[in-house]
Amino acid sequence: MKKHKTYFNWSTGKDSALALYYLLQNQDYVVNELITTVNGHYNRVSMHGLRNELLYAQTKSIGITASLIELPEMPDMETYEQEMNATAFRLKHDGFTHAAFGDIFLEELRQYRENQLAKQGFEAVFPIWKRDTKALLNEFLDLGFKTIIVCARSQYFDKDFVGTIIDKNFIDHLPEGVDPCGENGEFHTFCFDGPIFKKPIEFIIGEKIYREYNNPNADDSVCNNDTNNYGIWYCDLFPK
Repeated sequence: MKKHKTYFNWSTGKDSALALYYLLQNQDYVVNELITTVNGHYNRVSMHGLRNELLYAQTKSIGITASLIELPEMPDMETYEQEMNATAFRLKHDGFTHAAFGDIFLEELRQYRENQLAKQGFEAVFPIWKRDTKALLNEFLDLGFKTIIVCARSQYFDKDFVGTIIDKNFIDHLPEGVDPCGENGEFHTFCFDGPIFKKPIEFIIGEKIYREYNNPNADDSVCNNDTNNYGIWYCDLFPK
């Protein structure tokens, strides 16, 4: 049986890592490329704030080709869709038929992805869709994955939260209303070890930084319905 040639939308975090793990076990698909949106000005992963050097260290350890989509810091919807469509056109020309994501339960985001991809003749794949997020996080840890929190919303967390490695006690200490996987954009992580990696990614923890933003008009990894500004704590990581 011919496998579906698939590209994976790689965020560098735990949900992407677990979804990719499951997809690699599925005999119907072959993953030939990892696509990541980055802030072209700062050379960091969109939303996560992770340095591109650590992204490349991840994908090298995974052993799958990485491609970056460079975006301005706060892209409008038109710019975002132009860049995404250009990438999809290139991938279609290269024989890709499916696009995979680590989304779990954001219905509007899934519908948006499916509608946009259908215009280019792609089918979207969601390996961990509708899974219980508490169970997913426990399974992630049981499989031997390791991940560190690189950014978090200040409305839920303070400076001490970022830069910590997620363990089994993590869920019990989350504020009320925060999803265990941060699916609503409460926090993001950098996955540095686990069964999809040939070797762990080594890094050094740097300074912690607070920044405020207007809500974006377009975003690859988070659905936001807020209208006010929001603050984010970042923990900078350096390649070791």
